[in-house]
Amino acid sequence: MKTTGEDTAGILTWEAGRPRSDRVPRDGGAREWHGPGFRWRRRAPRGQRWRWALWSVLLPPPERWRLRPTMPGALLGALALAIGAAAYNTANNILFITLSVLLSCLLLSAVLAWLNFRGLRWRLRGQATLRAGAEDTVTAEVRNDKRRLPSYSLWFELETAGEPQRAGLRERLDPGGCAEIEWRVRPVRRGRLRLELAAAGSVFPFGFLRQTVGIGQTQEVPVWPAATAYQWVGGSAGWRPQAGEQRAPYGPRGGDLRAVRRYAPGDPQRVVHWKASARVRRLLVREFVAEREEGLLLWLQTAAERWPRPEQFELLCSLAATLAEDLFHAGRLRAVAVDGEPAATVRRAGDVEAFLDRLAVLEPAAGLALSEGAHAARRGRMTFAPDGARGVVAYVDGTKTATA
Repeated sequence: MKTTGEDTAGILTWEAGRPRSDRVPRDGGAREWHGPGFRWRRRAPRGQRWRWALWSVLLPPPERWRLRPTMPGALLGALALAIGAAAYNTANNILFITLSVLLSCLLLSAVLAWLNFRGLRWRLRGQATLRAGAEDTVTAEVRNDKRRLPSYSLWFELETAGEPQRAGLRERLDPGGCAEIEWRVRPVRRGRLRLELAAAGSVFPFGFLRQTVGIGQTQEVPVWPAATAYQWVGGSAGWRPQAGEQRAPYGPRGGDLRAVRRYAPGDPQRVVHWKASARVRRLLVREFVAEREEGLLLWLQTAAERWPRPEQFELLCSLAATLAEDLFHAGRLRAVAVDGEPAATVRRAGDVEAFLDRLAVLEPAAGLALSEGAHAARRGRMTFAPDGARGVVAYVDGTKTATA
């Protein structure tokens, strides 16, 4: 039994026995999938699938198919031409039989190559973030929607900043199976990196023909500033963070109780107020004075007059990103702000990640006044200033605190 769902582009065919996560969605998520299997299922109306299957073999330009001979295939073709010429001149039946066997091998190779890709669909997995100078993994998901035939020897090509990388499946992909392909990516600098799943290919079955399918699926991901080493030269209560050191993930463990608020995703279990939660029958968490009033406001001022050197501005972004993470893990980051924008309160890891996403695309602001702005009167604010021609220094309420 099958169910169908219609959209503006045609009919989507779903197998009722498959899990819900394996079905092709009817909304915008369907556009993430690419491949012969997805396009054929999407466009083939019921009762005309044999016609669409035939045209997909004869005229396959929608998926930009390419079927080219490899070096062994070219040699086999040249050998077939030579044997064909000899058979025509000598009228030798054995040579004609040999020619027919060679041509049958080429034809069978083309048919099996088409069957190998039929029913496949793939997509580039959503990559949250990357960090400049750090190696990370980009993943693609491949599914085989065929009922009986597996697929073999698949490879996929990923382009990042114009540099292609090829990765393949080491094992066969069984009918109804799913596999992941991984590439290692190391961005050079912060910004937005364009990932393109450029092509898929295979030389199955005999290695005579190389079949490639153009994809062209693109995705842009933010690249966070690189982590940088810094020296902590000041601070309160002897607290000295070390760059890159992992600490308790959420807030200080002491302080006076300020209020009780509703639970938000990401709040630690240790701050849940169980008695109050039992009374109102919903999760409530305790909010301490130290978490709201004793933290620091990390404030970036990006006036181009203050940061005329691009390499110094890049160091500013790296230092701000590193300090934001270290202060958050130590429970000392209260809020973040850029220029004259309202301060964004930091309560969970997602708030820090949003700030790092902003740093990924931050540029010096031309024509911005060098005034103290709306956050000048706030207590516990961390600001940044150039330190010579290359360095960056951080101040807390006018006191030199960290240098990089």
